[in-house]
Amino acid sequence: MTAAAPALRALAAVAAGGALGAVGRWLIDGLAPLGSGFPWTTFAINVVGSFLLAALPALAVVRRSPGLVLFLGPGVLGGFTTLSAYAEDARRLVDSGQVTLAAAYVVGTLVACLLAVTAAHRLSAPAEQREFDREEGNE
Repeated sequence: MTAAAPALRALAAVAAGGALGAVGRWLIDGLAPLGSGFPWTTFAINVVGSFLLAALPALAVVRRSPGLVLFLGPGVLGGFTTLSAYAEDARRLVDSGQVTLAAAYVVGTLVACLLAVTAAHRLSAPAEQREFDREEGNE
């Protein structure tokens, strides 16, 4: 096996996961088309994605498989969540004169995502948190 093989496997894991995540986001966007009000679909996608990404370290099976980490983290969840749509939604609201709603969306998304990450962390068992900290060199 060449030295490039692990890098190619990593790239394939991220690419395959990213494709699945992006398609999932696209399908959800199609179920709830963007209107002129608060962009609830993008908001929900980013909050759920933040929660799931923060929950990954609590799963030992994920931590023990570098390929799975790449597939699920930067792959699926990286493709699923979307900063570009978040920014475009805010720009669209400002352009339509809904500056207050745009500000609420920008700040609300940030706060909700931080709360989702905190909730995911608190839902993991203290033993899992300690194991993750040890594995990451934080202890």
